[in-house]
Amino acid sequence: MLKQVPKVVGPALLKVLCEMGHGDEIVLADGNFPAESVGRDAVVIRADGLGVAALLDAVLTLIPLDDYVEKPVALMAVAAGDPVVPTIWEDYKALLSRHGENPDGIERMERMAFYERARKAYAIVATGEEAIYANILLKKGVVK
Repeated sequence: MLKQVPKVVGPALLKVLCEMGHGDEIVLADGNFPAESVGRDAVVIRADGLGVAALLDAVLTLIPLDDYVEKPVALMAVAAGDPVVPTIWEDYKALLSRHGENPDGIERMERMAFYERARKAYAIVATGEEAIYANILLKKGVVK
């Protein structure tokens, strides 16, 4: 056990967050995301019992986002014609703000472009999140 490490952050995720350097990216993926196939060249961590928002909250207590880029956060955009309104995105903005990050520094990426970028991520965390379009990609910043 460690002090001040959120309980939802297991040893594998803590190790990955420590290993990541400035500019490395991590995907917090919903339950529908093809983590194993997209993450063939990444570290894939299972967090099946967790939602993305809870994990995002925990991760943001441990790492800063990259303030050298305009949009250190990326979301998978809703597909054209899909009537879904991802309410979880508002939760993400609130969490970013609460942790002192820019809630407007979010890029929305077309699904296949998001998958391509995720293939280059250092790690993908496969959660049990049931909300669709809940995938979020974070670019790690510099601890100051």
